[in-house]
Amino acid sequence: MSLDSRIHESPPVRSADELARWFAERERPRDAWKVGLEHEKLAVRAGTTAPVAYEGEAGIAALLRAFSRYGYEPFEEEGRVIAAQKSGLTVSIEPGGQLELSGRPFADVHVVAAELERHLAKCHALAEALGLEFLAAGYRPWGTPATAPWMPKNRYRVMRPFLAARGRLAPDMMAMTASAQASFDFSSPRDMGEKLRVALAIQPAVTALFANSPIVNGREAGWKSYRVAVWEEVDPARQGLLAFAFEPGFLDDPYRRYVEWALDVPMIFLRRRGAYLETGGRTFRAFLESGLDGERPTLADWEDHLTTLFPEVRVKGVVEVRAADACDAEMTNALIAFWKGILYDREARASAWEAVKGLALADRRAAMIAAGREGLAGRLADGRTLGELARALLEASALGLCRQHCCGQRGEDERSWLAPLQERAASGRSPADDALDAFRRGGDRALAARLRVA
Repeated sequence: MSLDSRIHESPPVRSADELARWFAERERPRDAWKVGLEHEKLAVRAGTTAPVAYEGEAGIAALLRAFSRYGYEPFEEEGRVIAAQKSGLTVSIEPGGQLELSGRPFADVHVVAAELERHLAKCHALAEALGLEFLAAGYRPWGTPATAPWMPKNRYRVMRPFLAARGRLAPDMMAMTASAQASFDFSSPRDMGEKLRVALAIQPAVTALFANSPIVNGREAGWKSYRVAVWEEVDPARQGLLAFAFEPGFLDDPYRRYVEWALDVPMIFLRRRGAYLETGGRTFRAFLESGLDGERPTLADWEDHLTTLFPEVRVKGVVEVRAADACDAEMTNALIAFWKGILYDREARASAWEAVKGLALADRRAAMIAAGREGLAGRLADGRTLGELARALLEASALGLCRQHCCGQRGEDERSWLAPLQERAASGRSPADDALDAFRRGGDRALAARLRVA
């Protein structure tokens, strides 16, 4: 989810060509590329499986305000704190009280990792003071959307009924899931198109490597990543695999192809005069052609709309990869390094595409389900396991990082961050396998200890 910017005057939009130019205006030259991270965590009362309410002396609102001891300023909506901000960093809340760090973009993984480490240290100190724990998992292991403490954020009040009417598990997505997401720059239409296509194509292997949600409502779910099952039933119009990215001619005009897809997705809301207006399911294309209750579209409306699209890889001002369950810091840093190695090196991108280009669209969709159900043991249509694919992709990523020559203060290049993924690909064990072992051995508390990050 997104922290909506303050409503401001914005230029009107009159055509799809202007929307395609919006992407072109966000191109960055190769030497200005950076990496961004969003990391989500699940809050529970310390020593319990209970979620944390918004209100109260040790609630989510109190937690956000407590970040002021580190110089953060509260971001409020109608007098309710919904985030804390400092120097480009944002700590915000998801619908079920998940805490999200939106980090600053940096040129190398070493700096991103250091910022995440500092953030988790702050979370640990605040959690101890408030009697909380933070867990990293793709789905809250206990409770249901009905027992989750929904956060009082205006955006969610509109999104909740809208999505619930379109997908059986949309409330689960909003209130129960958590992920790690990484964002990457692009320099041209073809550069963006290549990154989008290859990222979509290899998502099943990434999902399998990071599968970390095998427990649902206190029981084994039969999925290594139940979050995959959830995303199958949210809103078919705005989620999943982008089929057009695999069609002939896509790389000739990827901005326009993405725009044409987004135009036909129903709008969830329209922000006007400080309020979130319902759209009646009108698409952005219809809004562009005939307006809505006298309102005409602006670029700010387009930016809002892009934040409500949830494919496995999303394009806003950056290419955002979204298929990884939330995991610990070590795995999260490995996620950033893996994608940087693939996406910021053209040879690595070509190698990754070569590994999966022969799959049919139905095979790609089946591979994502296999990743969710079986993790690295899942198989592609050609018989390869996702573990085998992951090993090949990790080799391509390592070579890509090597060619980027990005070293930290210790003189280590970024390949060092890939070690946790290389170990998992070699063993065939996703984080879910460790979580299941802990749960079977010691129940809820052993699982919580295994998932705890702060």
